[in-house]
Amino acid sequence: MIALKRIVVAALLALVFSSSSFSAHAAIKVPAIYVALGDSLAAGQTPDSKIDTGYADLIAQELSRHQPVAFYTKQLAFPGFTTRDVLERIQSEQAKEALASANIITLSAGANDLLRLVQSNPEEGSLAFQQIQADFALNEARINMEAILSELEKRAPNADVYVMGYYFAYPHVRENQKEGTAEQLDRLNEILKNSATKAGATFVSVDKKFGKNGTDKVPNPSDVHPNLLGYQAMANAFFEQYQKGWKIEEWELPEPNPLTFEEIRAQQEAQQEARPASEERTAARPSDQLKMNYLALRKPLPYL
Repeated sequence: MIALKRIVVAALLALVFSSSSFSAHAAIKVPAIYVALGDSLAAGQTPDSKIDTGYADLIAQELSRHQPVAFYTKQLAFPGFTTRDVLERIQSEQAKEALASANIITLSAGANDLLRLVQSNPEEGSLAFQQIQADFALNEARINMEAILSELEKRAPNADVYVMGYYFAYPHVRENQKEGTAEQLDRLNEILKNSATKAGATFVSVDKKFGKNGTDKVPNPSDVHPNLLGYQAMANAFFEQYQKGWKIEEWELPEPNPLTFEEIRAQQEAQQEARPASEERTAARPSDQLKMNYLALRKPLPYL
């Protein structure tokens, strides 16, 4: 807690000498303390099951180009998380400090509730699901999303929450196979939008940026995750809500640096072993103290 407070104080002092133009935009949070929550999209999973730059990283990068950023982490995001998993994560003791300090939160949750029921056959270009199961999953997602947003109102009282929508994840299937699953994803987006509106959060629509034929952004017929262009589109959809005119151009995209989960764990174990035993616990950042099997690739970003 002490370390995070010091970072925020330093950023506030820097703000005194920064441009006053930010005051004209009420939505801008200065300094930004950004926490990304949710599933594999928040974590930055690639179409080949690795972790690299995702929309949250791009958002943090663009924020830092325009304003002070005191803190950023996506270490509460985890591939495969359902809405129930996200709810449990934000209720955990490990998330308490980061959420209490946050003033910007992005949230991706709901797709895993639904898409795990979809049977995809990339070779045949077909999709199948049971409507009754989909109805049940969508209702569960609605209940859990409302609970998540209610918890965030209590645990992150200073944060503006942005609920990220979803895109059509099967652009490679045959045209006559798209309509049914696309309709379920539309229903999910409607649930997320309604839940966000009810809670006073902001819904970020991304589906039009992908369309139903977005193979340039979802390139692997056997995987639903976007490439960097897809994550760029999602991040830019966020900025259309946060501050119009801010946009991530293609020349700003970082070079690929994908890591497997095994490589990430090995790096973290090596860093833990290299850490001096005498290191003060108060010097650790909140996300360094998260106890979970997976930590996101990007470290928290202190304001410099």
